[in-house]
Amino acid sequence: MNAGKSTLLLQAAHNYKERGMESYLLTAQFDNRAGDGRIGSRIGIGREADTFSALDDLFYKINDRLNKGPCACVFIDEAQFLSHIQVWQLARAVDDLNIPIMCYGLRVDFQGNLFPGSATLLALSDEMREIKTICFCGKKATMVVRQDENGIALIDGEQVQIGGNEAYVSLCRKHWRKKVGQ
Repeated sequence: MNAGKSTLLLQAAHNYKERGMESYLLTAQFDNRAGDGRIGSRIGIGREADTFSALDDLFYKINDRLNKGPCACVFIDEAQFLSHIQVWQLARAVDDLNIPIMCYGLRVDFQGNLFPGSATLLALSDEMREIKTICFCGKKATMVVRQDENGIALIDGEQVQIGGNEAYVSLCRKHWRKKVGQ
């Protein structure tokens, strides 16, 4: 959270466009904080995108997009919401369709557990670059705490709950442990 993942995705897609190359942007269908079918960043920039749901075959979606015209790269926002199978579909698209795919998302949830999509991405990715943000103490933030309206850390609940700065805070592991009572 708050590392600028969507901003970097949008910047990279802009760089392709500036060089006359089309890209294909995808984001999770149920995350409509920036609007339906839109990737947006906290700094106010955004761009229209196609969406994926848990039932979509991403190899098919990407192949379909490539059949409509040139596409130099695929960008996926909120990649933590991909399923295990969808990550394999992306790997197949990279291998068989020869298209680079860049995925942006969180590694762990508010309980410190890997998201299924993130776990499979960690296993299959050809390359991984960590985008860093910082804890209030200045150390690298690697964890996210979900909090209620009073700032109390929540330790139970569904793995996925769409929210922003009002619900989530990025912390280093030490301060995450203190906040959740470990």
